[in-house]
Amino acid sequence: MATPPHDTTAPRPTSRDVARAAGVSQATVSLVLGDKWHGRVAERTAERVRTTARELGYRPNLAARNLRLGRTRTALLVVPALTNEFFARLHTGAARVAARHGFSVVLYPSPDSVGPSGAPTQASRVSDPFDSARAALDGVLASSMASDALATLRGDALPLVMLDSDPADSLGAATVNLDIADGTRQAAEHLLDLGHRDLLHLTADIDSWTFDVRRRTLATTLHGTGARHRTVKADLTVDDARTATEAALTAPGPRPTALICDDDVLAAGACKAARRLGLHVPDDLSITGFDDLTLATAVEPELTTVRLPAEDFGEQAMTTLLDVLAGRTPQPAPLPVQLIVRGSTAQSPAPRR
Repeated sequence: MATPPHDTTAPRPTSRDVARAAGVSQATVSLVLGDKWHGRVAERTAERVRTTARELGYRPNLAARNLRLGRTRTALLVVPALTNEFFARLHTGAARVAARHGFSVVLYPSPDSVGPSGAPTQASRVSDPFDSARAALDGVLASSMASDALATLRGDALPLVMLDSDPADSLGAATVNLDIADGTRQAAEHLLDLGHRDLLHLTADIDSWTFDVRRRTLATTLHGTGARHRTVKADLTVDDARTATEAALTAPGPRPTALICDDDVLAAGACKAARRLGLHVPDDLSITGFDDLTLATAVEPELTTVRLPAEDFGEQAMTTLLDVLAGRTPQPAPLPVQLIVRGSTAQSPAPRR
């Protein structure tokens, strides 16, 4: 026997129906579903209200509520590139938390004129790409952006959470960071434990806080260990990393026994350079990356790299923005990262004679 079609003419459940089924008042339903229950309604009660609303198929009239509250329940997530896997995962985490609170997250690439390299150009000041959208937003999550660019983006009107940014230069906004310094320490100490004392640091040629942290931390970690290291910059592409690595490995003087790379993309380029020079990874040259992208297990040997919890990062970012919108002052601790040891690192080869 066929299942009868859903009766679309049946009256939609109301907040009164939810209140009655959950055994609470309509005011409590309003607080919980409006995400204003913290400190006013017990967490167990709030969960019961949410569960009851889902079971009844209750959907609040968002248009009316937003008009009443003066909010659109929309956040803007600004990232340097839409094609980068890390930022895709970041968006997934942010959107997951946003959906639980009736928010949506709009993903937007940073325009070239307001990217991480510095202040906005005259062109960006004349035609601000966010000007028309600003009134339709409740807040901004901005990743790897320069302070001047952020000021242009939000003006003085929008709540802001800065991601992967210097807390001391945050425009007074909340910041959410990964423990990038600890990740760099883990990678450097791993290579030191394997006996490497001549390292090459392949860093991204990008003027941003996150890459400055990696450079400073590596120098501090190696200080006093007897290890030497040189730093070479490359654009964040496989081809440019390959070219820079080939030049560094064929330069006069002792050849490094290990490369510590600021990104998995740079590490992939370094692996290609080693192969073109007839070097075997890891017997002749150990290589580490950063991020643990899908690329890290696509190369052979698989890449030793620092895993960044990108989805957790996105969840923490959106949670922090919700706290800011609710008038709270969040101070989230940096999210921990983890070194994943794979086949691209090994004991340092014996010194060449």
